[in-house]
Amino acid sequence: MSFLTEKKTILVGAISLIGGITVSLMANQQNSTVPFFTKSTGSTQIVISKNEIAEKSSYILQGGTRSTLLGAIEQVGANVLREFPIIGAASALLTEEQTKSLTSLGVTVTANTQVNLAGNISNGNSNGLGNLFAPGQLKKENIDTLITTQTNANSLHDMGITGAGITVAVLDSGTLMGGKLGKNLLRNSHGYPRAFYKYDAQRSRMYYGLNDDKHGHGSHVSSIIASSVLDDKGNYNGMAPDAYLLSVKAFDEDGNGSYADVLDGLNWIYQNRHRYGVRVLNLSLGAKVQSNYWNDPINQAVMRLWDAGVVVVTSAGNTGSDNATITVPGNVPYVVTVGAITDSYSPFDTSDDRLTSFSSRGPTHEGFVKPEVVAWGGHIEMKVDRSKLGKKKWFESLTGENYLAESGTSQASAVVTGIVALMLDDDPTLTPDDVKCRLMSASQPINDPASGQKYSPFAQGSGLVNAYRAVISNATGCANQGLNVQADLSGAMHFKGPTVVSQSGQLMIDFGNGNVVPEGSVWGGGTELEGSVWGGGTELEGSVWGGGTQLEGSVWGGGTMLEGSVWGGGTELEGSVWGGGTELEGSVWGGGAELEGSVWGGDMKLEGASDLLGQE
Repeated sequence: MSFLTEKKTILVGAISLIGGITVSLMANQQNSTVPFFTKSTGSTQIVISKNEIAEKSSYILQGGTRSTLLGAIEQVGANVLREFPIIGAASALLTEEQTKSLTSLGVTVTANTQVNLAGNISNGNSNGLGNLFAPGQLKKENIDTLITTQTNANSLHDMGITGAGITVAVLDSGTLMGGKLGKNLLRNSHGYPRAFYKYDAQRSRMYYGLNDDKHGHGSHVSSIIASSVLDDKGNYNGMAPDAYLLSVKAFDEDGNGSYADVLDGLNWIYQNRHRYGVRVLNLSLGAKVQSNYWNDPINQAVMRLWDAGVVVVTSAGNTGSDNATITVPGNVPYVVTVGAITDSYSPFDTSDDRLTSFSSRGPTHEGFVKPEVVAWGGHIEMKVDRSKLGKKKWFESLTGENYLAESGTSQASAVVTGIVALMLDDDPTLTPDDVKCRLMSASQPINDPASGQKYSPFAQGSGLVNAYRAVISNATGCANQGLNVQADLSGAMHFKGPTVVSQSGQLMIDFGNGNVVPEGSVWGGGTELEGSVWGGGTELEGSVWGGGTQLEGSVWGGGTMLEGSVWGGGTELEGSVWGGGTELEGSVWGGGAELEGSVWGGDMKLEGASDLLGQE
């Protein structure tokens, strides 16, 4: 059976964070009557017994109207746990018999499988900045992480483009914002507060805890995006040091998350996008592809956010360098999917920059060229409060106090998310398609230093990002051509990409005008064809992308794959698995029901909406 044939089946969902693993404040601020700090509830969860959990499995359910779906669930004797209006779905605990009954009633059933987060941290013998510091040199409190220099974002900072007023939502493991080490996320470069209420998608509630990241990944990713730490050279550690941060926690201290947790977070972001002016969403996470992109619940939610005007930046995946290894939601054709390169520990010599062996590659199973771009994702150093994390698995950098180096497409995704915030700071009128177009047009293909040849577009997309070029770009109309997200969401039509396979098995890109180019060709931002309407008998059907990705049987792929656990060896690993499992005491925002006028962390006072809205 072709893996490109749409199948209605029970899907086994598996999701994990990646990485060695998120315009003005309000888009229409003047028309908003909602206070800056306004509570908004998430999904309503019901209490279930341990016996019920042991006897049943958790599923995501979709089909028909809300009343039809809830009626079907009630008909088989099950209870709704959570609802996800963003995609018209609900979750429930079901027996095998109930699952079969719901399927017979036309309900789409997706298993809500829990998985672990895995990634890699540089160990104590390898500092994240290579030969910049001589052995034995004293560590510095704040170091130059180089990422803003490498991307040319520091030039934009000098021009006053710092992401001010742009709200970036980060769906991850939470953030550490308490105390001296957390203030780089709690406050912007001017010392003003720039964090909203936090939302816990695993408990479906808003809360005020400063230190809620018991794993560390979310804090590391958020720091790449928006850290306001200024080093002694005058460079910021973060790409957009003045962006507003909206932290959504969907993973616990061990990196465990689920489809339902992520959907709950995406649903909350969608419902509150106007209240908090969300313009960018970072998803440094991934799940194994188990269906066509349009059938996956997380993908559907991501497409809904894109259609609503939110630029979604996500990781390509850390599943290795074989073809067709892009993960969910990176396989959504509309969004910005990011692969990772490394500077090979020589940040001032670009000749040895190369694609990391863990960075996943396209095409997607529908033939789309992915990733769109690549960014630095190897041994990125950021300041994180190590005392709040698993001490046995975390090592402090040799070059900076409380700096931790991390590698992964999670980090690369965060770099691009920061660039998007800068682009929107400069021009808040840009649509998600505009942003994607300019990112790709401003990127430049890189060569494999081993062969001297350009990397395949299925490995690097249009190439390496550059923040300055992306901001000054005037490109338009060059992204998502031939696609229609609203038709996709409604089910009126779905789309295939331009990839075809020759008789010899070579991947080719068909531009739709009679030109077919081989895999090694440059994939630019202004292509004639990105997508076309999905047909029954396409060139892709029955083809094998290579790397053992052929999908057979009733369940795609079968089993689960943890993105961070497949690294392929080599120097890119740079350390051990992400830690976690420690207890966080933390501090509390306000300690009461209302934030206005209360104290954050005991060292500053919030004056409420009018004060915060005016801060740059």
